[in-house]
Amino acid sequence: MTGSALRGPHLCDYLSLGRAPWAADWDSGESGEREMASITKERKQELIKEHAQHEGDTGSPEVQIALLTDRINHLTEHFKTHAKDFAGRRGLLKLVGRRRHLLSYVRKNDVERYRAIIKALGLRK
Repeated sequence: MTGSALRGPHLCDYLSLGRAPWAADWDSGESGEREMASITKERKQELIKEHAQHEGDTGSPEVQIALLTDRINHLTEHFKTHAKDFAGRRGLLKLVGRRRHLLSYVRKNDVERYRAIIKALGLRK
């Protein structure tokens, strides 16, 4: 490192090593436990299988609403411990808006399907 003995190493010294001094060491996991991804592949397949209208159905409103609900529930838990994560909160609000739009689409076209989705996911009290 080429930094001054009085001031310590320069930022460019850290960058030449490929790591900033404030960056956590994500590769080796030395920064502590990291949060899991919002939805695992197995969980996603389980939700699709549970809410699919037919074999191979991944795009019906029921499936999309179920996947969004799972992500929304995960993020809600995240915000109980990370109250100042405002960028993540914006993403949560976008997901809620997308789910609301899909629910209104289903309600407009088929009220019975809407009621079944609400009951299956436990969305309304």
